[in-house]
Amino acid sequence: MRPTATARIPEPRIYVDVHILQTVPPANLNRDDQGNPKEAFYGGVRRSRVSSQAWKHATRKHFAERVPEQDLATRTRRVIAALADQIKDGTELGDEPALRLAEALLSQLDLSVGKKKGDTAYLLFYGRRQLDAVAALVRDRAQELAALDDDALADIVKTMAVREKFSTGHPIDVALFGRMVADVPSLKVDAAAQVAHALSTHAVELEFDYFTAVDDQQSDEETGAGMIGSIGFNSATLYRYATVGVHQLLQNLTEGETAIHAVEEFVTSFARSIPNGYTNAFAHRTLPSLVSVVVRRDQPVNLVSAFERPVSAIAGANSSGIAAESARRLAREHLQAIANWGDTPAFTAASHTYMDAPKTGEALQEAFGSPVPFPKLLSGLRAHLTDSLKQAAQ
Repeated sequence: MRPTATARIPEPRIYVDVHILQTVPPANLNRDDQGNPKEAFYGGVRRSRVSSQAWKHATRKHFAERVPEQDLATRTRRVIAALADQIKDGTELGDEPALRLAEALLSQLDLSVGKKKGDTAYLLFYGRRQLDAVAALVRDRAQELAALDDDALADIVKTMAVREKFSTGHPIDVALFGRMVADVPSLKVDAAAQVAHALSTHAVELEFDYFTAVDDQQSDEETGAGMIGSIGFNSATLYRYATVGVHQLLQNLTEGETAIHAVEEFVTSFARSIPNGYTNAFAHRTLPSLVSVVVRRDQPVNLVSAFERPVSAIAGANSSGIAAESARRLAREHLQAIANWGDTPAFTAASHTYMDAPKTGEALQEAFGSPVPFPKLLSGLRAHLTDSLKQAAQ
């Protein structure tokens, strides 16, 4: 059926899938309620798992190393207190009058108030520039407003564009990861990025590091350790997956160049970040052995089914290691999905370290093309997205 003249034609969908293989030494990246590394049962065996929340947090922290602080978001219950600090900046208001103005402004959002003064009942994810824009609504007349009684102040702030300031000008981390405010639907921002739980490609057993600490001031008559304890750990080759809906990102950011920049920052920070649980005890930071980017127009495709049958140590020994065998499995799964469903990606690129493993290197080249350094992967992705958005605009 042809669309009618008034029917809305959907915007072109563009999904950027990111597939990563990363081998981590003994570590406890993301602990459960018992303090042990998180796990999952998949393919009939116990796997190492790192939650999507843990890696999204690590990705956001990595953003902070690359993006100016004012262009990022923060997540806190103390948004009222933070707004009061912004109002005080450049005015002569004291703590109490500034807090009163902040409460009056944010009352327009109908946010549930927390038990502690200056807190909301839940974490609010907002941009620093957004909060500064709200403070600017009253900063020039702060003294005048602070002198009003509660009713008069409420009447004035009702006319101010507080909700609008929080609904526009989103920083890239809010645009990517979204915002959910259950009791204020108008503040909702649909996430452009989805991040899967990282999962080991093979079976993993939980181990424990028993440790003792020596009391440096212990006398010769005293024996034993000053402290004893144990830390759970494991080691694993992890399959990590995330996808970014560029069309949703465009809605959140409204400008094509900004959206492409956000995709670049996300791919970079997702690839280079790692959760820092017990990092001083294990020094577990590694870089991925494989990063593949696939641009699709149909739907996101997680390739974790490549590892439903766990990679074994024996299979790994026959292919230069578990990581190399995992890479071959990933390449095969990608090609099989294309052959079975007929959905050829619009763009593929891969950066990996398997050039010296002939079988693995050949499989990866067939699936994702010739390997390129990571910076070239990013530049190729940028060029493709730039052309795609130009064509969509025509």
